[in-house]
Amino acid sequence: MPPRKKKERASAPAKMGPDVYIENSGVVMDQAIVDTLEKNYMPYAMSVIVSRAIPEIDGFKPSHRKILYTMYTMGLLNGNRTKSANIVGQTMKLNPHGDAAIYETMVRLSRGYEALLYPFVDSKGNFGKAYSRDMAYAAPRYTEAKLEPICSELFGDIAKDTVDFVPNYDNTMMEPTLLPVSFPTILTNSNVGIAVGMASSICPFNLAEVCETTIALMKNPAHDVATTLQAPDFPGGGFILYDPEEMRRIYETGRGGVKVRARYSYDKAENCIEITQIPPTTTVEAIMDKIVELVKSGRVREISDLRDETDINGLKLTIDLKRGVDPDKLMARLYKTTPLEDAFGCNFNVLIGGMPKVLGVAPLLLEWIAFREECVKRRIFFDLTKKKEKLHLLKGLARILLDIDKAVKIVRETEEESEVVPNLMIGFGIDEIQAEYVAEIRLRHLNREYILKRTQETEQLESDIAQMEDILKSPKKIQGIMEKELREVAKKFSQPRRSMLIFKSEVSEEGGEEEIPDYPVRLFLSKEGYFKKITPQSLRMSGEQKLKEGDAILEELEATNNTHLLVFTNQCQVYKCRASDFDDGKASQLGDYLPAKLGMDEGESVVYLAATADYQGAMVFVFQNGKVAKVEMSAYETKTRRKKLISAYCDKFPLCQALYLQEDRELMLTSSGGRVLLVHTAALESKSTKNTQGIQVMQLKKNAVVDSAKVFCEGMLSNPHRFRPKSLPSQGQFPRGEEEGEQLTLS
Repeated sequence: MPPRKKKERASAPAKMGPDVYIENSGVVMDQAIVDTLEKNYMPYAMSVIVSRAIPEIDGFKPSHRKILYTMYTMGLLNGNRTKSANIVGQTMKLNPHGDAAIYETMVRLSRGYEALLYPFVDSKGNFGKAYSRDMAYAAPRYTEAKLEPICSELFGDIAKDTVDFVPNYDNTMMEPTLLPVSFPTILTNSNVGIAVGMASSICPFNLAEVCETTIALMKNPAHDVATTLQAPDFPGGGFILYDPEEMRRIYETGRGGVKVRARYSYDKAENCIEITQIPPTTTVEAIMDKIVELVKSGRVREISDLRDETDINGLKLTIDLKRGVDPDKLMARLYKTTPLEDAFGCNFNVLIGGMPKVLGVAPLLLEWIAFREECVKRRIFFDLTKKKEKLHLLKGLARILLDIDKAVKIVRETEEESEVVPNLMIGFGIDEIQAEYVAEIRLRHLNREYILKRTQETEQLESDIAQMEDILKSPKKIQGIMEKELREVAKKFSQPRRSMLIFKSEVSEEGGEEEIPDYPVRLFLSKEGYFKKITPQSLRMSGEQKLKEGDAILEELEATNNTHLLVFTNQCQVYKCRASDFDDGKASQLGDYLPAKLGMDEGESVVYLAATADYQGAMVFVFQNGKVAKVEMSAYETKTRRKKLISAYCDKFPLCQALYLQEDRELMLTSSGGRVLLVHTAALESKSTKNTQGIQVMQLKKNAVVDSAKVFCEGMLSNPHRFRPKSLPSQGQFPRGEEEGEQLTLS
């Protein structure tokens, strides 16, 4: 099928002023949609990937780099703090995305926000908190900032041609393409970004461990990273559930998940739990919302109060307990049902040479080592060039030492200033650069003592130059310099681990599930959607079931209090709950209205209720067009306690009846034309796909539909063999007089 094209439309040329017209204005040209995507969307996607969302080998995205470099050029590495608004304004010379975006990026780099393990911005004022959704940062006119001391390791060699510089967006100034970082910042701070079609999520590691691992990889590229790099280290602390296999997978592939749980303490005197550290992927408000939801739904009954006591001293979430509650068991349950335990998804996607690559820890550090080696080489070559230039000048100066008077005489007797340099070149046999240097010497320095002092540096310079040239020829010596710098960085800026490790074997699973009393119950569902859970004792003492006028009992099931309930609706959705979620009722009560209790969508009503304890058996869906779908009950089982599943059954045809069968049974289908068909569900292939269309079982005449479907029991038909087909699909049979009477009486 050819690509669709835009419709061509012509209009009169646009008029610009009294006599000016734009040719072809108002004409919509034909263009294939694939060409539009290629010309317009693909460049945008590449720009987001390469210039916005994915970090580079120096550990920074372009927005981070522009802010930090601007602050460096403002003298904020060693100077006093300045207003954040000033920093934002200066950064706009490099970053044209607007002041709000720049300031938000600077906030995330700050110490006050607490999102980075090793922050780069020394902040003063309200910068918000990473662990709070509602604690907003103040406007830039109220806050101040400067660079942290660790930034000296980002810019130490930037003036020595260690990295390339490019013009900014309007070609008015230059900015670095990368920062010559002296330690692997790519792994020491968290970096998360979403591009187009890909994303990056890098967890932070302890600086001392990263430096030690980098040194070990320089000495042996086959070094086992897991022996020196324990696990991630998050700025918010918490406990890492250490899984050696998962950690090794992250180290090898750059993908995986790290489970982090909150840290708490129990105050026996106040009978409360105090949570002081939470996972990096959540906020205090999200945790509180989830706990409140659990309390309101009755799934957690041990909590009497919950409050956020975060203050200037840091995060603090207090949970007041009821009398006699075991805090450890309660926290074990909260870990499983709230964001107090969450997973940080790792995706080590980094731009290497402008290309996004997902790398493990070792390959990523080896790429950084190669990058840093190039920076060190360029720095040494820069210093070498400067020393060679100085040596060259001093050698020219040494020639004057032979005859200072001659130099003075040449300068004095030269009639034109432009001839001074050429005459010195001829008189002493030196080149133009040396002659220019000699000609610029002040008159007071034309003495033997000054010239001797300057020329004594020659031997030291020659020694330094020889040493530098030797280093440039030896990769081992360059790595030795890098090792020395890494050890110095680790010594100056390392800090103890904040995230402690807990091995899975040490984690107690006790209390993970609420202990729910189990006892027999009888479940009732009415056509209007009212649900009752009644104990057998109460049922024996009750009279008739109370129902709304015009309502009737649709289903009556025997179950237990721990039974799982699956409520299927007319919108092809299923709501999952437990019988224990409902209070024990009486026949004299209307019961719980399921659409309201389960939070159903507007216009949604209940069509069937299934009760299961082990998700064995199958759901059978009979559609009005004669098709029947058999879906394994296990397809509705989920690892997490999800309350709602969409596409619970096929929505392409109207549903006649849903049935839950723990084992294969025979079904009796009756069409609107009066035909009857018996089919055994063993003849139907069970599917794990919930919204399968099923197979055609009953062939129907025009305008006929399947009217009813029920489990066949002996006695419903006097001669059932006539209605069992030899093959499917089948039209079924019309009941004879005596069979029809039997069916009508017993059905």
